[in-house]
Amino acid sequence: MLPIAIGADDAAITLKETLVAYLQQRHIPFTDYTDAIRDSDYPDIAVRVAQAIREAHHQRGILLCGTGIGMSIMANKVPGIRAAQCHDTYSAQRARKSNDAHIITLGARVIGPELAKAIVDAWLIAEFEGGGSTIKVAKIGNYEQIFSEKYRGELRINASTHR
Repeated sequence: MLPIAIGADDAAITLKETLVAYLQQRHIPFTDYTDAIRDSDYPDIAVRVAQAIREAHHQRGILLCGTGIGMSIMANKVPGIRAAQCHDTYSAQRARKSNDAHIITLGARVIGPELAKAIVDAWLIAEFEGGGSTIKVAKIGNYEQIFSEKYRGELRINASTHR
């Protein structure tokens, strides 16, 4: 089993440290992509984790921020990556079983440490079921490719002008 990739922004350092200790306790290998200086924005951390999965250094990843929303949005921008925000065990399980999610994202301001551990457990033990979901997951990839090609080279909004 490849190690789990994990990363957090400043809003989720404490929850990430709890999950790191939990993974260590369960002897689950992991690589922490959180900046040692702890001042990176969530898009930078999400891209590092998603890219590491895309490049097959990891099969799965856990991303944490204040709500889990920003990490999910950013990780899903990396081609081929499926990230799901999960704040309950059922969603985490279904993210893997039905959607073959590579990454779960958690909100440190939304859930507590015990629920976070239960969510991680539910997601880690779940496996993609295939069946009818195989076609749906393939469609996600197909649409991703279609729209990537369609909008390639289009001007993006300059974030510095929107502050």
